[in-house]
Amino acid sequence: MPDASQVSERPPHAPEDHPKVPRGKTGVLLANLGTPDHYSYWPMRRYLNEFLSDKRVIDYPAWKWQPLLQLVILTKRPFSSGAAYKSIWNEEKNESPLLTITKEQTAGIAAKMTARYGDNVMVDFCMRYGNPSTPSRVRKMVKAGCERILFFPLYPHYACATTATANDKFFSALMEETWQPAARTVPAYFEHPDYIEALAASVERAYSKLDSRPDVLVVSYHGMPERYLLQGDPYHCQCQKTTRLLKERLGWADAEIVTTFQSRFGPEEWLKPYTVEEVARLAEKGKRNIAVMAPAFSADCIETLEEINEEIRESFEEAGGESFTYIPCLNADEGHVTALCNVIDENLAGWIDKG
Repeated sequence: MPDASQVSERPPHAPEDHPKVPRGKTGVLLANLGTPDHYSYWPMRRYLNEFLSDKRVIDYPAWKWQPLLQLVILTKRPFSSGAAYKSIWNEEKNESPLLTITKEQTAGIAAKMTARYGDNVMVDFCMRYGNPSTPSRVRKMVKAGCERILFFPLYPHYACATTATANDKFFSALMEETWQPAARTVPAYFEHPDYIEALAASVERAYSKLDSRPDVLVVSYHGMPERYLLQGDPYHCQCQKTTRLLKERLGWADAEIVTTFQSRFGPEEWLKPYTVEEVARLAEKGKRNIAVMAPAFSADCIETLEEINEEIRESFEEAGGESFTYIPCLNADEGHVTALCNVIDENLAGWIDKG
């Protein structure tokens, strides 16, 4: 992608001897959840500590949660989580699939933004947890002369534990800047027509390659504690609407698609039905051929490649299921990249015109 830091000029109306400064640009900063630097113990522990210490993720009082986290969970969990990451790790590039895919998405979006806006837009990405950190990428954009930054959390559905904490980190990074750029955040795009179209196209492609049509499509979203919904978090409702819009776009009957929630953590009741239990129930009810997709994830990651394709698949097969098809996330698919660029265009309105 273009190196915006190389484009400098003398400010308008400045004297001839004024040093050149980076030309005013607009930054588009994509943000995803994060990734450990490696699957070995200490990188995993650092990553999990940052993630599980976030009050947006685990909102228990620190006096109760931190001793349990530091003395029990972070003693054991880096081993089990590290083994899960090792099973999906991109050994060739020595990075997690999430990082690989996010780089591909960023490159695709940057190319389209350059075609639309010339060198007036700088595109980069950051992670809420791990590297590259949000503050480091904000600093990079400011140094490159970005006078405006559009911050884009790559979560189609708003949740306090994803979108909100990503925005929190972005705003805290701006607090460190002497001359803050103007800032905007991209809202949830769970019902955007281009996003729904990209999801539907991915289902149609996957189904066209199968010898027999699945009995049910399980649309599995990341879960959250049920009390978050009762506190006003809109995530559950947005997930339900995505499933409905997808069903309508595909022209399917209600019985052909079901919404579930995965990745339960801790003793609380979470959003239901739980994916791992629902796929077993489907098998027991005679639905021996199912497909599963995860629309809440913009890129395949540990929750899809390991949890869905291993743990959830195993639950289905042990209950008598015969054919399990995982439909990958949209990742760097051309339709997905185009949809994200169109969302970006809408949110850049008034800031920049196409070249």
